Formats: sequence, structure tokens, C-alpha cells
Amino acid sequence: MKQKDKIIARKPRKRDVAVIDVFCGVGGLTRGMQDVGLNVVAGIDYDQTCDYAFEYNNNSKFLHRDVTTINAKEVSKLYPKHSLKILVGCAPCQPFSQVPGEREDKEGKWRLLYSFAEMIEKVKPSIISMENVPQLMSHKDGVVIKDFVNKLESLGYKVTTYKVNAAHYGVPQRRYRLILFASKFGKIELVPKMFEKEQFPTVADAIKHLPPVEDGEIHPQDTLHRARKLSPKNKARIMATSEGGNWTEWPEHLLEGLTCRESSIGKTFTSAYGRMAWDKPSPTLTTHCVGLSNGCYGHPVQNRAITLREAALLQSFPANYKFVKEDEDLNISVLARQIGNAVPPKLGESIGLSILNHLEQHNIDGRKA
Repeated sequence: MKQKDKIIARKPRKRDVAVIDVFCGVGGLTRGMQDVGLNVVAGIDYDQTCDYAFEYNNNSKFLHRDVTTINAKEVSKLYPKHSLKILVGCAPCQPFSQVPGEREDKEGKWRLLYSFAEMIEKVKPSIISMENVPQLMSHKDGVVIKDFVNKLESLGYKVTTYKVNAAHYGVPQRRYRLILFASKFGKIELVPKMFEKEQFPTVADAIKHLPPVEDGEIHPQDTLHRARKLSPKNKARIMATSEGGNWTEWPEHLLEGLTCRESSIGKTFTSAYGRMAWDKPSPTLTTHCVGLSNGCYGHPVQNRAITLREAALLQSFPANYKFVKEDEDLNISVLARQIGNAVPPKLGESIGLSILNHLEQHNIDGRKA
């Protein structure tokens, strides 16, 4: 490496710090980072249906752009002049998921990680963070993540990775995630766990206070507190399922037509048609988190799947987080996808705090005034 190409980590003067959230969705990561005092100036996402929720709740600019084609100069101009640049993101994780129905990769979405690396090279942020599923570490025999890390290291970043359970950081959900940090100033350490297993926030902590609703019903005071209508057979199935139980409890006549038990993979997927348990964190929420057949998404005691509001609370979104305009038609499938795809804000807080601690170590004041 030539002398002029060497990256020398110096302690910068105190100055403004600004964050851009790539693959921002409805703003879960942004919400968490802003809640601990970081200034997120913009979010970028190809899904334009996320624009209202992102901008309304976070007072931040939303750009509807394709990360594979966006001009790096446009991204750079979003940062205030002379600010220290932080770039964070969560590339779509479905290609790396082990959950049945979440593995589709028809568009080669895993390649978005390479586009993210190209953006980093051109925008030249001082600090980077990425959140994804742990399976990314083994996807394509580990080549994808190795290429990404090697690229960052070649650009002079110190890279650290952590596998975490979001429940350790205040999310009432068993959600295992890979968190990657990269900095020009040195290695970033993830903040210590905030909750041990016996202290994990539970389903009851998150949603037990909500008023009951029937399947197919919308609560009059909250349009997000609505549950999908169940067929008579599925209504009978959930009525035959105990709190924390699943389809393996059913009598034979309710098992008729249950395709998941007919394959070797399906037989091990016992969470299908399951109920959550009050005294435990929920299972990992996916883009299909309000469908009874898609996982352990049954309400602990009410005979239905969880509502959109319950899903948002289990993702640790604030109760007042608005996902749609007052006069806008609500699409359950779209909102379930947005909520299930989101970085839980509480996990975003921990990512933000880790970055703030790193900035403080290097004499940089990253908090908003």
C-alpha cells in the first residue's frame, strides 16, 4: 500500500455527526438510533409504501431509491456539510432465512450486500453498521459476508461482528441477529446485554394490556388492532391448541389437510399454527406474522392470530407509532411485511449506544443538542 493510500486513525475534532439509514423500511433502526440521540438525516428504501411511516415518526427525509442504481453523490449530499458520516442498514434478509417461505431469492436480493459495499466505497462514511440474520455468515458457503468484510477492511475499516438475541436488549421476542460494525477509528464494541434470560421482556409485558378482539374484527379505537378472519376449520384448530402449544396437540380430524406434517421438513416445523406463551418472549416475527398457519403467531388465549398492533409492540415499536395516514386504506399484507421486516427499535437503540460509546472514546460528540 502506498503511503498516500494509508488510512491513519486520528482523533477528529468535535463536530456534527449524521446518520443515513439504507434499506430503512418503516424506520425501526432509525427510531432506535434517534431515541438515544443520534441524528438520522435520511432513510433510503426501494419500497415507497414505507415513506409515510418513516417520515412521520422520525422527522427525517425518505428517499425512494434503488440501492443498486442510486448515485453516491446524491447520498453524500444528504449529509450536512463537514459532518462525520455514519451509514447504517439492513439488507433484505429473506435470502438468508431458515424459515420456510422466507427463502425466496428470485431477484438475487443477496446481491444487495455488494451494492451496499459499493455505496460505502463511494460515500466514504467514517462508521458503518449492518443488521441481518446470522445465516448470512454461512450463505453461499460464507462467500457473501467474507467478500463484504474483505471489502471494508481493504478500505481501512476495523470490522467487528456479533450474534445477538434481541431479547437481551429489551425486545419481547426471540430474534437472533447478526450485527456488524465498521469504523475508521478502531473496533466498535457492542454494549453489554441489558436483560438476562430470566428477565427477558415477555409477550404479556408487550400486549396483555390490549383490549380483546375476535378474529376478523377491527378494534374501533385502533385500526391496527385487527385480526385476520379464520376459516371454521382453523378456528377449531386454534381452540384445540393450548397456550404455548401447536398442531401436534390436535385430534386426528383437525390434522386432515395439514401439509406441513407430510414432509420431513414440515414435521420439524412444529411452530406452525402455534400459540404464544404469556410468560415468554414471542418467536421471531416474519413478514407473515399475522397469519395463524405461518408460525407460532396465535394469541396466547384469544382464538385468533396476533393483530398488526400486537406485532408492532412485539417488535418494540412505540404504541403511538403511525404506519398509515388516517384516511388511507390499510393493507394487512403490506403492513405485516413492513413490521416483520423492521429492525426492532430497541435493538436499534443498542446499536446506536454502541456507536455513541465509540464516538465518545474518540472524543466525538455524537448526540443531538
